[in-house]
Amino acid sequence: MSRAFVNEDNAAAQADQPVERQVSAQPNYVTHEGLRQLQGKVAELQLLHSEQSAQGELADKQRLADLERDLRYFNHRLQSAQVVTSAISTDKVQIGSRVTFADEHNTEQTVQLVGEDQADAAAGLINWGSPLGRALLGAQLGDEVQWLRPAGDQLIEVIRIEPA
Repeated sequence: MSRAFVNEDNAAAQADQPVERQVSAQPNYVTHEGLRQLQGKVAELQLLHSEQSAQGELADKQRLADLERDLRYFNHRLQSAQVVTSAISTDKVQIGSRVTFADEHNTEQTVQLVGEDQADAAAGLINWGSPLGRALLGAQLGDEVQWLRPAGDQLIEVIRIEPA
């Protein structure tokens, strides 16, 4: 047997063992919406897993293994979730706060600080543990904070804080 065939057999066996998703070391703070999203994700994965398992021998083994891995990850995230009280302060940035800040060129940007699993930068949902989230967390109206960025640090000013 050619050596190439042996490697293909090994690759096929490894395909059933997906790489585990890494769980963040930071506390798993979530907003109420973030908790609902996690619960929905677990329910969706459980349904997909049940559907795939019901196919018995016809089930896509790789898909089943991927679903099991994702279920382990999201169940862990759901169990470790620490729901934060709704941000109500307009004086101090908290997880859940919607914050408008201005950079050195007076360009304004509005973001909301959320938990890691809820983060979506394109939608303005920023992980509280990200460099921008850490810069803003705890800041008060009018504060200038240093945003430590790979592209170079930037001084930003908090100009509005809204509850979520």
